[in-house]
Amino acid sequence: MDEEKQEKQSSQMEQLIDLGAATTKTDAGNIYTLTIVGQIEGHQVQPETFKTTKYEHVIPLLASIEESDDVDGLLLLLNTVGGDIEAGLAIAELIAGMKKPTVSLVLGGGHSIGIPLAVCAKRSMIVKTASMTVHPVRMTGLVVGAPQTYQYFQRIQEQIVDFVTQNSKISRERFLQYMMATGEIATDVGTVVYGKEAVESGLIDQLGSLSDALGYLHRQIARNKRKKGQ
Repeated sequence: MDEEKQEKQSSQMEQLIDLGAATTKTDAGNIYTLTIVGQIEGHQVQPETFKTTKYEHVIPLLASIEESDDVDGLLLLLNTVGGDIEAGLAIAELIAGMKKPTVSLVLGGGHSIGIPLAVCAKRSMIVKTASMTVHPVRMTGLVVGAPQTYQYFQRIQEQIVDFVTQNSKISRERFLQYMMATGEIATDVGTVVYGKEAVESGLIDQLGSLSDALGYLHRQIARNKRKKGQ
């Protein structure tokens, strides 16, 4: 039994180091904590000097969380500068489709494609000092200078706008105003929104802290257990 316990603790420690994830087991329920930090890495591998969240790790992990009888809820901690659009949307769609209680907490920043990740949970929260950068779809590096390229950008941008407005209370018009504002951020188009304004605009559900996020999960877990008659 001691060996099994040590192996389990070792496995949990490896997961915490590799993925920035951990499972907390209490009488109130078992909560899986997942961090989305740095660049969201997609098909292109980022340099080792970059802090990244790899979507090929997160996607199967989310599927296992949803299926696991040992996990009652998901806590998503965000401090990301954005990254690969398709990878970020893929992760956000998976979380939005989960039946288990989910809550997101924006810490530091939830920029760019981090915005769909912030709003994909059943309840979204942000600390007062955190910021979120809303801007049009953009791409660095070599691109094909053809009309089809710009049409692709436009279609991807529409997908992002649709997802954000469907999973939050912000209006389409308000979100597009943020996205297309000029003079709001240096050398670019877009808007930096801080904690209080993010809530007032409807982009995020509420200002909150770690205890608020955990409290929400505990209430939802308790409600689910009552429904099941546990």
